Amino acid sequence: MRKIVSKTLKNTLTASLVIFLISCGGGGNDSPPVSVAPTPIPPTPPVSSVLKLNSDQEVVSFLSKMTFGASRGDIEGAINRDASELLSEEFSKPPSYILPFVIDYTDDNVGVQHRSYSAAFWNAMVDGDDQLRQRMVFALSQITVISDLNMGDRPRMNAHYVDALYKHAFGNYKELLKEITYTPAMANFLTYYRNTDNSDQNPLQTPDENYAREFLQLFTVGVTELNMDGTQKLINGSPVETYSNEDIVGLARVFTGLSCGGIDFWNCEDYDEIAPLVMYQNYHSKNEKKFLGKTIGAYVDGDTAIDQAIDHIFEHPNLAPFIATRLIQRFTASSPTPEYTERVATAFETGSYTSADNVQFGEGVRGDLKATLAAILLDEKFFNGEEKSNTDGKIREPVLKFINWARAFDVGNVFAENEWALLFHARSNEGLGQQPFQASSVFNFYRPGFIAPQTYSGNEGLTAPELQTTHEGSVMGYNDWMLEYVFNSSPARDEAIDSFAPDYSYEVTLAETPDQLSEHLDTLLLAGLMKNTTKERIVTILNEMPIRSDSEENATKDRWNRVAVAVYVAVTSTEFSLVL
Repeated sequence: MRKIVSKTLKNTLTASLVIFLISCGGGGNDSPPVSVAPTPIPPTPPVSSVLKLNSDQEVVSFLSKMTFGASRGDIEGAINRDASELLSEEFSKPPSYILPFVIDYTDDNVGVQHRSYSAAFWNAMVDGDDQLRQRMVFALSQITVISDLNMGDRPRMNAHYVDALYKHAFGNYKELLKEITYTPAMANFLTYYRNTDNSDQNPLQTPDENYAREFLQLFTVGVTELNMDGTQKLINGSPVETYSNEDIVGLARVFTGLSCGGIDFWNCEDYDEIAPLVMYQNYHSKNEKKFLGKTIGAYVDGDTAIDQAIDHIFEHPNLAPFIATRLIQRFTASSPTPEYTERVATAFETGSYTSADNVQFGEGVRGDLKATLAAILLDEKFFNGEEKSNTDGKIREPVLKFINWARAFDVGNVFAENEWALLFHARSNEGLGQQPFQASSVFNFYRPGFIAPQTYSGNEGLTAPELQTTHEGSVMGYNDWMLEYVFNSSPARDEAIDSFAPDYSYEVTLAETPDQLSEHLDTLLLAGLMKNTTKERIVTILNEMPIRSDSEENATKDRWNRVAVAVYVAVTSTEFSLVL
């Protein structure tokens, strides 16, 4: 049975929150250092791997980057192990495809039926064993974007696209680009489905240029030439454009002739929307295709033309730093340094990465995503023992924060199809503020180069994409969303099913020692970044919440409520929005 948050408690908690401060500084100690007598120098410890995770906080910090978050069990399973070993294990896990769930899903509620692929993806992100693959799919979904807001309710078609991302998440980026080009979801979203070229007969009937433009601008090379470290190349102080409109026109001719595998190009009566698109040569452009210094002959068949085009674009020098930057931002750093970007771009370029403990990742082929991910997650900056600065780290977006909470407390009955909020209200600023695969456009939820004005990060010239969608309304919406879930009171389709119920059983044992509870939450949720002021706030609030002694039942309820309040303060704190 779900608990109901009283209106008084909800209003009190919400009103007590400090509105999100954009200056995401580091956490830890707010007090001045205390002078202490020097201690004897301890014996030299045995040599250990530089990548060994020696403390709970180190484990949580690493898992917060590699997965959607750590539970107590995850921490126990990773302590004193090498990060490279954990990464290798993630690479070996099979994918949790969602299309089988969608195909088998039956529900009389048509609206819920249409959201079945979204429910499947939420379930996989929260409960999937292949956590790195889940994070990678979420990252890729923000680079090669589709949005079901623009395509109506087609759960099978959308799930088919998501599964293409699962399939290639640890493969090669070039193969991913080729496969998604033939997916019905991408073709419908970027309007090259049944794209034709009749310009040889009528100059006004040219191919749709949408996919060609976004393929270059957003999926591969970007709009200006880059150095290997992700900084712009400049000539006489000005950036250099990567491509021209003529390049778009030429490339658009490549993406013609694709339609359903039905009766014919125009008749899809027997078409299965989870099957790859088919090339119809009669509708493929008969014109020469010139772009980025490449010429594809007028009568080269359509499939070959697509292969040649993607192969050519894939060799562009911008590709490695462009994709490296995008992936870094989704995993570890909202504003990556040029040095870090170049190390990751080099791994993408060479298809190989060797960790500090001499573990090799990748097949040695350009575009290898295992090598790229290893370079992102095992970079020296995370393991060299140097103190992190206020310019380091990644800002957690709403989806990451919510799932981090869910995994930290082993939510039971991960059954998103029972959750009205997850199915229909996550995207709203009055809700979570973000729904996977529901970006407002192909440009994703936010711009990668966004610099927040009138903020600490903006004054430092730091990119902070996630802050583009952060404002007072979105913060209050997130706070209300978390209040319902933290207190196990989210609206359900079937109240008899206690879906997404948090397990606070361990935390309840700490309810009568608020200082210990705050320290525990600091480690479990924030990897040691919780500010002393937040800890003090938790202790103060909990000490004002009496635990009744008239019965054990009432005492148990009071302890549970203490824990829920402490968790709520932690997950709505400013510092919870940062991963270092």
